[in-house]
Amino acid sequence: MKRREDLTAPRASGRVGIAYDSDTFGWFSESIASFMGTARFLVWQTGIIVFWIVFNTALPARLQFDPWDRGLVLLTLVLSIQASYAAPLILLAQSRQERRDRVTAQRDRDIAERTQSDTEFLAREIAGVRLSMSDMVTGESFDDRLDRLTEIVEQLSVQVGQLAGDSGSDPRRATDSTNATVDDAN
Repeated sequence: MKRREDLTAPRASGRVGIAYDSDTFGWFSESIASFMGTARFLVWQTGIIVFWIVFNTALPARLQFDPWDRGLVLLTLVLSIQASYAAPLILLAQSRQERRDRVTAQRDRDIAERTQSDTEFLAREIAGVRLSMSDMVTGESFDDRLDRLTEIVEQLSVQVGQLAGDSGSDPRRATDSTNATVDDAN
């Protein structure tokens, strides 16, 4: 092989200049492969082969186009051509389906990953809300504290009333007894 002088550009390929749209050809091959995989195709093919064999065996020799004595060579050739085209078309359709499945699986993995991270975030948020709710005063404890304050206020009212009726006594002594009652309540 002769060495080229200019190695900066890629070498031109030796392909024939036939251009085709790979998506259109892929769609065409998938449609053929999906049709060949149906019961309708098998019924039609079986009917045509039975007709072919009956036509070339039952009719007079001058009307037969693929005589039985030559071994139905034309039928064999037609079926061979069909098989030689069907196999690559089916493989092409399978590889396109595999690529679609791979993209779908990647998309499903991405969605599952996002869902998991969202779920973990929400679990952390719920745990934070539970913690902040545990520090809050509940209705029961609020009612208990309110009842205790009401009792203390009533006791203080009674003591203030007693002190008001006891106006001749020492004011410092009345303040000390009020403080002692409040301390006892706490």
